[in-house]
Amino acid sequence: MRAVDCVERVDLGEVPYEDAVRDMTDWVARRRAGEIPDRLALLSHPPVITYGSRTPPAELPAGLTVPLVPVDRGGQATYHGPGQLIGYLVLNLRERGPGDIVRWVENGLIAACADLGFETVRRDTPPGAQSLVGVWTPDGRKLVSIGMRIRGGVTSHGFALNITSDLVEFTRFVACGLPGVAMTSLAELAAEQGRPAPWSRRSGTRWPGRWGRGRRPYALCPNPGVMGHHGQDGQRPLVLEAS
Repeated sequence: MRAVDCVERVDLGEVPYEDAVRDMTDWVARRRAGEIPDRLALLSHPPVITYGSRTPPAELPAGLTVPLVPVDRGGQATYHGPGQLIGYLVLNLRERGPGDIVRWVENGLIAACADLGFETVRRDTPPGAQSLVGVWTPDGRKLVSIGMRIRGGVTSHGFALNITSDLVEFTRFVACGLPGVAMTSLAELAAEQGRPAPWSRRSGTRWPGRWGRGRRPYALCPNPGVMGHHGQDGQRPLVLEAS
């Protein structure tokens, strides 16, 4: 198996946003220099709202209930906080070859949710409209936000999956540049199905959000225990553990 087919996973637990960005910037430089392999960092943040340079001030919250932090990724304003799984991807696209990295991430997360019994979809963005990048429920609620940056052939930032997130926080500003967008979580979807949430002790299923303290790097490669189906564009999709 080629080294490029594997992604090193690093579990960080809860990390303040500014600290995580500082680490990620270092990883990008080291990845570009060939000092580390492609990396997926899984973590969460204390409550924070991040926004890009193109986010109109009117879309930000009027009252500062949580910190506001400008970022250098794509996408608009979004909320991070407890109960959310953040995935930062540092990938060398020049080694992986051509392909749509955002589609790759979307398809991987859709496959991960499907293995846990949740139907989700991606949506194409109409010309001239606000971006619909992310993972959605078939009825139009947004489960995963995706915002990435590519510089010098290496990616940074990534995705935010709502597991038990406080969805009220998303109503305090214009989330993802989409007025009126309804955000959802795996907890909400599981409750609607009348079954235990997939990360609970009763269900016996482990989601990657249940991580230990400290860094535990290990390779995520396609095998029978993880999701490794090829996407429609031929790219190897994001690999996440479902059990």
